[in-house]
Amino acid sequence: MPKYADTSQYSPAENALWEELKAHEGQPFVTVNGLRYQYAIRGNELFVDRKDKSITRATVNLAYSRAMALEGNVCGPKALGVFGASYLYPIFIALGIVKFPIG
Repeated sequence: MPKYADTSQYSPAENALWEELKAHEGQPFVTVNGLRYQYAIRGNELFVDRKDKSITRATVNLAYSRAMALEGNVCGPKALGVFGASYLYPIFIALGIVKFPIG
């Protein structure tokens, strides 16, 4: 297995997102329900310290495309409609992908 994944299949925006996620690796986040967590990236997978199963890069990209389709107006993790949305949602807020919910 190669050390570095082929990123040619991803758009420039998806590659930029993945690089941004790498930059925030280990940073503390909090879910909507108040659960604290951190994540690590290994290859094309995002591992949340509160879960055994990883969130794949393809899943992150799907959540990202859904957030972009909604122009950042995502009314909660479930609106992303992907595995691990409860963890991706606060990260997307921190990165400015999702607008911070009002009220």
